Amino acid sequence: MGTPRLIGFSSFGDTSAGVLTVAHLTRDIPFDVRRVFWTYGTPTDRTRGGHAHFSTEAVLVAVSGKITVSTELADGAQEVFVLDSPAYGLYLPPLCWRTMKYSASAVQVTFESHDYAEEDYIHRLEDLRGMLGKASRKR
Repeated sequence: MGTPRLIGFSSFGDTSAGVLTVAHLTRDIPFDVRRVFWTYGTPTDRTRGGHAHFSTEAVLVAVSGKITVSTELADGAQEVFVLDSPAYGLYLPPLCWRTMKYSASAVQVTFESHDYAEEDYIHRLEDLRGMLGKASRKR
């Protein structure tokens, strides 16, 4: 199983003229992108996410504002990532629980490896932890 990690994108320019950041989908994103969506206008007191996927991989990018992403993996490892620049994204592997908190101006773009399918979602952290315990005992 993979681990969440930051992915850097190529950026050109500077603040005097503006910056262009490029995500080469076949080079920078570690999977074939099947779906792209964006999240914005999320109240600062609202937490989003609260799920994992059986198969879907994702890369989250804060194109504006700040997004704090908390993750939990199969081995129980937990990490917190702060996305506050469109020059990098956060890779999330399958079976990776995620929750996101947004600043008032945050806009998130998400690249995913699969089309939407409700059956790919794990909505209860307890269910994921149950599967994770079984997976770690098989090693």
